[in-house]
Amino acid sequence: MSAIDAVTRELLDKTEFLALVTEGSEGPHVVGNWGEYLRRLGIDGDRLVLPAGYYRKTEENLSRNGRVQVLVASKSVQGGHGPGQGCILRGTAEIQTEGEFSDRAKASFPWARGALVISVDSVEMQL
Repeated sequence: MSAIDAVTRELLDKTEFLALVTEGSEGPHVVGNWGEYLRRLGIDGDRLVLPAGYYRKTEENLSRNGRVQVLVASKSVQGGHGPGQGCILRGTAEIQTEGEFSDRAKASFPWARGALVISVDSVEMQL
């Protein structure tokens, strides 16, 4: 069964921004990316593919601990208590500088050095 259900997919299709959290030696590290960029590169099953520009600290953290959390939200998706829904996606991630996802990222985003590929294990609704 897929971790990304219909509501999560709708959120990914409508979110403007994604916040990504990795764990480093100094604690949590937060970076972001644009929802439009995710939609341009696509969702491949339970994998999210984002262009990776710098992300040096993120890559360092992922090399020691591949766990990641991603927060997405949209006021355009109906929530349990009114307009607006969000979710936290949990899983593992890596920055790929070669291969299919990297090639796709570099073709769409000339500034990208590769792709941040996130394998989603679970989703927790927020709001």
